[in-house]
Amino acid sequence: MLAASGPLAQQARDLYEAPFVVLSCGTEPDPCFNYGNLTAQTLFELDWPQLLAMRARLSAEPALQGERQRLLDSVTARGYIDDYAGVRVSRTGRRFRIAGATVWNLLDAKGRHHGQAAAFADWTPL
Repeated sequence: MLAASGPLAQQARDLYEAPFVVLSCGTEPDPCFNYGNLTAQTLFELDWPQLLAMRARLSAEPALQGERQRLLDSVTARGYIDDYAGVRVSRTGRRFRIAGATVWNLLDAKGRHHGQAAAFADWTPL
């Protein structure tokens, strides 16, 4: 767990260096990731520019992209889920199963939707 106190720069550094994955994407029709902490970059085998250029749907293998989309549609309708499990794939094709992921809508102070984010600490190479 991270403390939501102290200087914003330190909070940002703590999130970036956290030992769990945090990813987000926007609301574009086929969005790219717009954030991924260092653990996410390592797991998905991406550097920062590669992460920002990667379509979020490509984090799932083609056969599993429909499942991923159903998950995101459910989050859009419900606001969040906190028990997602599924298979993901790195840039080089390395597969891993995630479990216990929380996925939520990103809202601004006025309640406007700006995308979705996910966090998880449990993954197993396949």
